[in-house]
Amino acid sequence: MQWYTPAMPRGFFITFEGLDGSGKSTQLRLLARTLQAQGRAVTTTRQPGGTELGDQIRAVLLHSATQNVAPLAEMALMFADRAQSIHEIIQPALAEGKIVLCDRFTDSTEAYQGGGRNLGSEPVLALHRAVCDDLWPDLTILLLPSLETSLARARRRNGRQMAQGTDENRFEAEGRAFYERVFLKYQEIAARERLRVVAIEEDASVDAIEKRIVEIVEERLERVATSPD
Repeated sequence: MQWYTPAMPRGFFITFEGLDGSGKSTQLRLLARTLQAQGRAVTTTRQPGGTELGDQIRAVLLHSATQNVAPLAEMALMFADRAQSIHEIIQPALAEGKIVLCDRFTDSTEAYQGGGRNLGSEPVLALHRAVCDDLWPDLTILLLPSLETSLARARRRNGRQMAQGTDENRFEAEGRAFYERVFLKYQEIAARERLRVVAIEEDASVDAIEKRIVEIVEERLERVATSPD
């Protein structure tokens, strides 16, 4: 099935969202592999990170030794990273007609800082409009297995990373109440953004989730490729 053509005037922007341990990073890699095997032009990135500036911001924001960061400062750093990523990676790739796959975007900030840090949604959305020129993904895949499943996976992954000398555990030190607020905010976003966000909430196998995501992406890209606009 030919569901994407080079004639598309703009690329397609897909983000992956979810709690740490939701499987989003794995599924992004699997989708990128599938698209590339079909000859599609794909750019992958992550937030925070993905650029030289972003990697430095990531190191500060995620390291467990970073303490006493004000919630507004944390949010501002997330958006500094995002603005650089849009300028350096996302917009150029879209202009070239590529499919951009991004691990986290503004929905993460709304969930973690707006929900988890109790800043609320409006400051996040207002800063997005101001800093990101109100750029939104064409499609967001939200992986939202049970809170218990995500937290257990995240702890196992963080243990492996620490053993390898990588410390990105600052958020994992938060208590369950924090993650409950993040989880509920993600559900709120999915309910509000039904046209953009597709939530996959079951605790299914990696293969089953991968198959579902490919079906979703094929349908969306085919719709764009055959649109008279």
